[in-house]
Amino acid sequence: MSKSTPLPKNDLDGLLDLMARLRSPDGGCPWDLEQTFATIAPHTIEEAYEVADAIEHGDMDHLKDELGDLLFQVVFYAQMAKEQGAFDFHAIAATITEKMIRRHPHVFGTQVGIDDAQAQVDNWEALKADERKTKAKGANVDQPTGALADVSRGFPALMRAHKLQKRAARVGFDWPGVAPVFDKFREEVAELEAEITTHDERAIEHEIGDLLFTCVNLARKLGVDSEVALGRANGRFENRFGYIEQSLWAQGQTVEGTALDELDRLWDEAKTAQNADSQNADKGPKDQ
Repeated sequence: MSKSTPLPKNDLDGLLDLMARLRSPDGGCPWDLEQTFATIAPHTIEEAYEVADAIEHGDMDHLKDELGDLLFQVVFYAQMAKEQGAFDFHAIAATITEKMIRRHPHVFGTQVGIDDAQAQVDNWEALKADERKTKAKGANVDQPTGALADVSRGFPALMRAHKLQKRAARVGFDWPGVAPVFDKFREEVAELEAEITTHDERAIEHEIGDLLFTCVNLARKLGVDSEVALGRANGRFENRFGYIEQSLWAQGQTVEGTALDELDRLWDEAKTAQNADSQNADKGPKDQ
């Protein structure tokens, strides 16, 4: 960029201009010019997780920064699509605006009767089901669209399991309560234990998958998001293990050179301290 070239404005139009200049064959950025939809996709997933992490920690300055990074991903895709003559950022904005208007007839139309958030969720899913049927008719698909047809394969496995189960439950395929899910859990544990004795790796993987899927079902029936629950469990493990390391380093020792009994003692100590901190802060999930 020459010194005489003005910098883009720090607003949305400026951001679109910035992206176009980064992708310009005449003076653009070599790295940005090499990117494709496929190479950018992993960055988008990473940025979405960083947004979620900023929200989890209640850091609004960090959230603002991460939302900017996520917005930049959308702008990047829009510029590449514009270069191919497919669509541009304004078309993206128009499409989502139209969709939100269509899915909120109680706000922008004549529909009434949406009294609370759950009623809106139910109405939203009904509208999405109608949209799937309309899309199938438009594509001249004779076979009805399945209830699980558009659950993205790009979701993390726990999240996708939760969504698949919720979608199946909406059409009546669900456990009547929590108790039978516990029965299924015990059944899957027994099947896993049996396969472990065979040393069949594929069979063991199969049973672990079934057990995890049942755990997600149990979480769903209890109103718990399994992806969030596991993420918080990861955080607790990370904090407790860090406590163990710090305690040992202060004594000139390491985890590798410490007996398991002592590691267990320090783990319990870390757990007690973490529980106390959680109670004092009056926030966060209950401990395991």
